[in-house]
Amino acid sequence: MAATATRAALAVTPEVEETAAWLAEFAQRATRPPTSEPAAIADLREEAIERFRELGFPTTRQEAWRATNVAAIARGEFRSPAAPARGEEREDDLQAAQPWIFPAAATLTFLDGHLISAEQPLQAGLVAMSLAQALAERPDEVAAHLGRHASFENHSFVALNTALWQDGAYVRLAPGTVVREPIHLLFLSTGKPVDGAAPVTFPRNLLVIGESAQATVVETYAALDGPETPETKGRYFTCAVTELVAGPNSAVDHYKVQRESLGAFHLATFEVWQDRSSTLSSHSIALGGALVRNDVNATLDGEGIDTHLNGLYVVGGTQFVDNHMRVEHAKPHCASHELYKGVLEGKARAVFNGLIHVRHGAQKTDAKQSNRNLLLSPEAIANSNPQLEIFADDVRCTHGSTVGQLDEDAIFYLRSRGIGAEAAKSLLTYAFASDIVERVKVEPVRRDLEEFLFRRLPGGETVRQAV
Repeated sequence: MAATATRAALAVTPEVEETAAWLAEFAQRATRPPTSEPAAIADLREEAIERFRELGFPTTRQEAWRATNVAAIARGEFRSPAAPARGEEREDDLQAAQPWIFPAAATLTFLDGHLISAEQPLQAGLVAMSLAQALAERPDEVAAHLGRHASFENHSFVALNTALWQDGAYVRLAPGTVVREPIHLLFLSTGKPVDGAAPVTFPRNLLVIGESAQATVVETYAALDGPETPETKGRYFTCAVTELVAGPNSAVDHYKVQRESLGAFHLATFEVWQDRSSTLSSHSIALGGALVRNDVNATLDGEGIDTHLNGLYVVGGTQFVDNHMRVEHAKPHCASHELYKGVLEGKARAVFNGLIHVRHGAQKTDAKQSNRNLLLSPEAIANSNPQLEIFADDVRCTHGSTVGQLDEDAIFYLRSRGIGAEAAKSLLTYAFASDIVERVKVEPVRRDLEEFLFRRLPGGETVRQAV
């Protein structure tokens, strides 16, 4: 009773308690800001933490979050891992990261939010480095783009990332630069507690692609033990934001592979701004995590833009994944195509909420949106909500979604040819997912995804031989 009275006297609501630790962490960092941080970035951080204070954590009472309950994050105790001491030996960490490394034009490896390795690019016109380092060495260049498009006005986790990020990747291509090999941004988590609390990291990535430049960028988020870690282990929180600025006539092939621990929380925003005649092909792969949310926002702000947003999520047990999409057609003569597919088993849940918004004057828009879900268990649930908002009268826009199970006739057909029931179901499941898998152009990423499916599906060796 006394505790209740004290709470009322101090006006300490549960919402205030949930944000208090994060506000305190910001206040503590503010007493020792990086000496090289420009005033514009410091001001941006202040604006972001103030907006987070006003918003608090989202609740299921809000339309955009009604199916995504983040109470476990809001009420949990998290701390940021400290940066390793300068000169500290990292050989063991680098060795542990090797399974995730593949040949690339540049590879930046982060462990628990801190850079441990940077294979510098040799190609002229390409910059790939730590964002913190870039901010120190190229402050005006970074400040011109950082936070310009990833708005935290109505998004608590973007605000939190903007206020508390410590490092991430900075990639910049000079006009006309063509990078043939992929640029790999690797974020690994150990899940090791920090003073008894679960660890949290805030990766912040800025990709600036110059006019007529071309690049492939792969973002990998993973636990060192892989997504097969038991749910009782690997509890940590990744709150990531990636901003992509695509210049006129540029071409970007982007991949995000999420293979966090099955006990992890992963909330990420991918913010895209495209100039005239630019082309983007983006693939989002979600395989791990206990609670996962991906927000993808693309603004097509010039004529002649072509955007492809594809995704695949394969979840089981009690995993939850939420994909929120918004494609903003701001100018005429642009095309966008979205295809997201999900495979769910056990008691897994998935949410897809996609919005195509066509502004006044954005005539000759060609937009397609599709979400398809395959349920392998009667207890799996998929919620799909594709939407169109059109304020132009000369457009071609379509959307649709499906939620269903495997075709019994197809299973019977395969069984009649001597294939066992389990293998037949796995073959059909693989065929469903392969529509996205085959669109992955980076061979090591595609091969790793295929291997994941072979291991995950019952009778996977039969599937391997068949395909």
